Amino acid sequence: MAAIPDATSGSYIGARLKRPDGPVKVCGEARYAADLSLPGQLHVRLVLSPHAHARIVSVNGEAARSVPGVVAVVAAQDLVPYVKRPPTSRARCLLAEGEVRYCGQPVVAVLAGSDAAAEDALGLVEVEYEELPAVLDTDAALAQGAQAVWPEGLPGVGAEAAGHGVEAAGDSTDADDTLASSPNVAAVERMDRGDVEAGLAEADVVVRRTYRTPIVHQSYVEPHATLAAPEPGGGLTIWSSTQGVFLPREETARVLGWTDSRIRLIPTVIGGGFGGKGVLLEPLAGVLAVMFNRPIKIVLTRMDELLAATPAPRCQIDLALGAKRDGTLTAVDARIVFDAGLYPGSPVTNAMIYIGGLYRIPNFRLRGYDVVTNTIPQGAYRAPGAVQGVFAIESAMDELAQTLDIDPIELRLKSCIVEGDLMPHGQKWARIGLRQCLETLREHPAWKDRAAREHEGVGVAIGALMVTLQSASALCRLESDGTITAVVGSVDISGSNTALTQITAEAFGLPIDRVAVSNADSTAAPHSPMSGGSKITLVVGAAIVEACHDARQQAFAIAADQLEADLDDLELVDGRIRVRGAPERNIGLDRIHSLTVMMYAQYPPVLGRGNIALKVRASAMAAHLARVRVDPDTGRPDVVQYVAVHDVGRAINPAMVEENVHGGVSQGIGWALHEQMLYDEAGRLATASLLDYTVPGSHQIPTIEPVILEIPSQSGPYGLRGVGEPPVIPVAAAIANAVSAATGHRQTEIPITSESLYRIATRV
Repeated sequence: MAAIPDATSGSYIGARLKRPDGPVKVCGEARYAADLSLPGQLHVRLVLSPHAHARIVSVNGEAARSVPGVVAVVAAQDLVPYVKRPPTSRARCLLAEGEVRYCGQPVVAVLAGSDAAAEDALGLVEVEYEELPAVLDTDAALAQGAQAVWPEGLPGVGAEAAGHGVEAAGDSTDADDTLASSPNVAAVERMDRGDVEAGLAEADVVVRRTYRTPIVHQSYVEPHATLAAPEPGGGLTIWSSTQGVFLPREETARVLGWTDSRIRLIPTVIGGGFGGKGVLLEPLAGVLAVMFNRPIKIVLTRMDELLAATPAPRCQIDLALGAKRDGTLTAVDARIVFDAGLYPGSPVTNAMIYIGGLYRIPNFRLRGYDVVTNTIPQGAYRAPGAVQGVFAIESAMDELAQTLDIDPIELRLKSCIVEGDLMPHGQKWARIGLRQCLETLREHPAWKDRAAREHEGVGVAIGALMVTLQSASALCRLESDGTITAVVGSVDISGSNTALTQITAEAFGLPIDRVAVSNADSTAAPHSPMSGGSKITLVVGAAIVEACHDARQQAFAIAADQLEADLDDLELVDGRIRVRGAPERNIGLDRIHSLTVMMYAQYPPVLGRGNIALKVRASAMAAHLARVRVDPDTGRPDVVQYVAVHDVGRAINPAMVEENVHGGVSQGIGWALHEQMLYDEAGRLATASLLDYTVPGSHQIPTIEPVILEIPSQSGPYGLRGVGEPPVIPVAAAIANAVSAATGHRQTEIPITSESLYRIATRV
């Protein structure tokens, strides 16, 4: 079979192609879930709990039902005949039954013929509560004699976490671990190597700090939206703004007690997800559609989003990091506590791996705790656990460099991981480019010319994404006009379809205008993981390569028979398979298709199949630099320069790689300087609108310079690595280190604000 052209002869790998979905989104022509409408549909608005913990005494919906257009006011007891599974996750807890356990928990659903009628009726629903004591943070949850958030027993971890690359936490309880005995600890993870006490004792310098990160919302432009409709012959069709085809279908089926095949899940164009749109409204919409035998549409408001979605969890890390005078690391000792909110499943294991796994440290003791509280259930947000873990270890590394008077990049180069080094949980790092990222940043003018400027500081930090090992399938179908279509089950949330189209053209050997990627719904899609964990281009792309090669072989076999030629003598040029050296002997792919579908066809249809399961992680590495100015009058920190060096393995589309870097760094600036969900002493959300929850504006984002390195991975197609999540990981640490350089005060908590800087300065 003819070889596919390489980059020097017109390869599509590395081409800066425009995203085909760009124009329709910019022009407002894209159809999102909220744009869809069906005859007879009912609009749903949700009554959310104002309390963190309370008994539901009564629900009175009479006044709400009297509003013209209102069809029903539904509480949990009304759903009982239709719900076949207990509420073991946020998505399966449709409406609160008996008690509310966090501020924002859905209690009542108002159904009406119009959204306006549902909105008018919402405030007329009378819910009487009896407030109960609440566990509002991890300190209270872990205190001796703490009240149990789940006195009847902790629920298990939901299925969604794994879809976003969250490594499963274990239950390796230490008999001497008093925290593990708390009724609010859902899981405990232990990772050990060497003798930590001896390692800290031999250190010349030990940094001991407590680092804190807040609850942060994903702040996607489009809120959650789902439309579910009953089918005449039984079953449901669900249109939803979701990052996955199969997970929301399966969760809805489990709640209803149905087989998966009775539900058709159609993913719509998605206006941002960042990990927050795995599954949320689909089970509730599905149950209500079955209950009323009418289409049900649920669209969250922005306030609903902040109160009732699944933001990133807050975290506290107590860390001790030791080093000798020459910068050799000796030991790290860390306790990592994640507040999972009401349901277990925080990315505590991920954070532990990043704390202990980015440097060669001979001794470590890592203890991780997944803790439940009466707060909003946590979810995934771009690189779950990585931002928190890296913020801690990279802040400590920077402080070590200051204390030892060692160049911060040289300190990191001395101990950074390389291929073959062990992760804290025993797996080996495959080929990685962390050292090359640091060396590249060291030579960048922004670092070389970092001379002190008044009120400014420069900080650096590294980051890594180990990337989830996953399986995927794809199909490659020859069409009647000689084009091919790659059929996948993934959802395009970050331009992945553009890269998959380039991979398809490259793998089959056709011009890019003669290939297409089709995102099938759950009834026709081959298996694909949820779009999260920076793995879609990686694993689905690998499946497409295999499917294209399979389809190509089938087409070549038919051509060889028709042309009476040897397979090895054939080549594909401009959609025609021809005999090498005798181009007049050829057959078009369109003719091959007709030979497979015509009456009395002699050949089976050309349909390539690709099934892969990655065995080697295509981990992605980064080194970032931030220059921050702290206003001497207001104390406000502003990022004035940012450089992001990334090893992407192979940039399938460099323009899209840069786009992901810009987006990830921008979100990281939100983590570092602006965003946090704040609750009052009663557990009520105080930042329930965009007037109070601050998302950085375009004027607060500096020029971001991406620097792309290409160190091919061992498992990704064409050597690529995932690039969706890594850009956000080092940002908060790099900015905090820059602020410390500018002010002389160490920042151990984000977001860093004028107020927090003032508190630190006056406390010193």
